[in-house]
Amino acid sequence: MSQHFQSKQVLINEVDDPIEACYQEGWTDGLPVVPPTPERVERMLSGTDQSPNELIASLPPKWGRATVEKIAINAVMAGCLPEYLPVVLTGVEAIASEEFNLHGVQVTTSHVSPILVINGPIRKELDINDGFNLFGQGWRANATIGRAIRLVCTNIGGGLPGELDRSAFGHPGKITCCIAEKEEAFDWNPLHVERGFRKENNTVTVFAGSSPQSVNDHGSNTTEGILNTLCQNISSPGNSGGETLIVIGIEHAKTISEDGYTKSDIRKYIAENTDKYNESDLLLMVGGGPAGRWSMVVPGWGSPSSRAVTKLIR
Repeated sequence: MSQHFQSKQVLINEVDDPIEACYQEGWTDGLPVVPPTPERVERMLSGTDQSPNELIASLPPKWGRATVEKIAINAVMAGCLPEYLPVVLTGVEAIASEEFNLHGVQVTTSHVSPILVINGPIRKELDINDGFNLFGQGWRANATIGRAIRLVCTNIGGGLPGELDRSAFGHPGKITCCIAEKEEAFDWNPLHVERGFRKENNTVTVFAGSSPQSVNDHGSNTTEGILNTLCQNISSPGNSGGETLIVIGIEHAKTISEDGYTKSDIRKYIAENTDKYNESDLLLMVGGGPAGRWSMVVPGWGSPSSRAVTKLIR
């Protein structure tokens, strides 16, 4: 059934390249986008039963109206499948939360950007990567869901680099960053359970993060050794403190788990052995490939500038 579209339609001459037209309209993130034809937008909207005209949020700094239809348009341009749309809609709802402070994230001279963490069975249903190359290329769901959020921030929120987006450096995650937790790897509560949801719930957590930093510890064979290395990395003078996302690699997590430590124990150890962090500031998850004694640290913007937000996927 055809939708009655509310968004402005741009007519393109048959001889013109629609991808180039998207560049001329300023709708891209620097990479080519999928032209959002009415047929593609209608197909994208089949991924939700929410009304196309429903307002999800008004997004700063230009306070553009992020309706379901407009979000769907950006999801088309990002290359999403229709079944990804509920995740994107929830991500937009989450970044619009007051505690996330999207206005600050969009206009700061810092280099933070929304990072999405997906939890729950939907990770497997949509093939959202939680393993090899977790922060890298190769998975359509990760790349396009994260990219859709960025395009929404730019095209609806008005976060244009050099204009209202005043980030001094930015980082590649400002194009796309969407990851999933490897929940089944160890007998630890996954991130969304620690944040008050049930394990069977599907959730999106948004975190204002800067560029991920690798933590290399191939020498430590004890939990204390690994955690001391993490403490040294996150306590470096250049890190701003406040909320920090720590992605514990599989080999590190195996050692820590076998020593009987829980996520709560890890947070307590780091808080006691650093002078920048409270236990409530540390977001912990497990992910990445099974080989290599690596973990990742994603510094935040610094509390209370922005706080992570977790929302249930409708």
